[in-house]
Amino acid sequence: MGSAVIVDIVRTASGKGKPGGALSGVHPAELLATVLRALVERNGLDPATVDDVIAGCVGQAGDQALNIARTALLAAGFPESVPGTTIDRQCGSSQQAAHFAAQGVMAGAYDIAIACGVESMSRVPMGKAVIDGNPQSVLDARYPSLPNQGIGAELIAARWKLDREALDAYSAESHRRAAEYAAAGGFDKDIVPVFLPDGSEHAADETVRPSTTIEGLGGLKPSFYTEEMAQRYPEINWVITPGNSSPLTDGASAALIMSEEKAAALGLTPRARFHTFAVAGSDPEIMLTGPIPATHKVLAKSGLRIGDIDAYEVNEAFAPVPLAWAAEFEADPARLNPRGGAIALGHPLGGSGTRLLSTLLNQLEATGGRYGLQTMCEGGGMANATIIERL
Repeated sequence: MGSAVIVDIVRTASGKGKPGGALSGVHPAELLATVLRALVERNGLDPATVDDVIAGCVGQAGDQALNIARTALLAAGFPESVPGTTIDRQCGSSQQAAHFAAQGVMAGAYDIAIACGVESMSRVPMGKAVIDGNPQSVLDARYPSLPNQGIGAELIAARWKLDREALDAYSAESHRRAAEYAAAGGFDKDIVPVFLPDGSEHAADETVRPSTTIEGLGGLKPSFYTEEMAQRYPEINWVITPGNSSPLTDGASAALIMSEEKAAALGLTPRARFHTFAVAGSDPEIMLTGPIPATHKVLAKSGLRIGDIDAYEVNEAFAPVPLAWAAEFEADPARLNPRGGAIALGHPLGGSGTRLLSTLLNQLEATGGRYGLQTMCEGGGMANATIIERL
């Protein structure tokens, strides 16, 4: 079986996922088209040579309905001969797209593929894809009343004994790191500008707040407390707030993936190769602990130890997720989301997987690291894990 390499990765800057956010006036298919165009233009690639475009998107309704991968590639000017498909593994959708693209290359099904993802949470709010009824009702006999992800985050905080101060301190540090890297031009290699309806460009993450402090976060009220939930979960201390959670976000990202042989034939220099893949299921009630079994699985398959990994991107859906993961693996805090995570940089659901991959690869290149690990929790109790090797 051959290897699959990453030639390039790009992303848009984040926009606040609400009306009036920087990217709210841009159609999500155009957000995705922006990164697709940038990939082929930056690498002098004939888009007709792309075998498939695989896009992650969670809210496949409204402006994001009807296979947004195909809509976006046509909007980007790709030839009609290029196919596209849209997948949903919840927050890990574009990370799964990268797995599928790389695995297709390794199996010989593709020479060149693009893995990408998009979410416009200002235009397609969470839950909009559920038009009528309750799709989880068939699970009622096994799981009588599945809570939302916020309750899952509260349960993690309670079970790992993570108090409000620890969560807020971690969140403030996420903003500090992201702001520091942004000020130093650390994201310039990743970000491609989005042209807005008024003719201006958006090229800086709108969700990063350099002025964030522990004290400021401490004044925020818990997001998920209700009397009913307090009675149902007496162990919860109600520590999850908007400040230690990822914000609603608009954005897109994309990775150019191909075989080493094809890269050589095109005169392109691979930046990294895919080393090991894993995907795991976890308890759908607590929901967000999937990165732990997924990481155990990917490390076992790779033959590597956590100490061999030079940087880890663990998606900051909520602050307890990376903190519990770090406690499980006794991970080095300095290597965990070293450029800030989703609490600062945003979490555009279907677009986050390839965004994390971009941040991870750029960190390895900046520091000379060899191995990087990426993992993220996913709705319904799942997680993907990926190890890449810098070339």
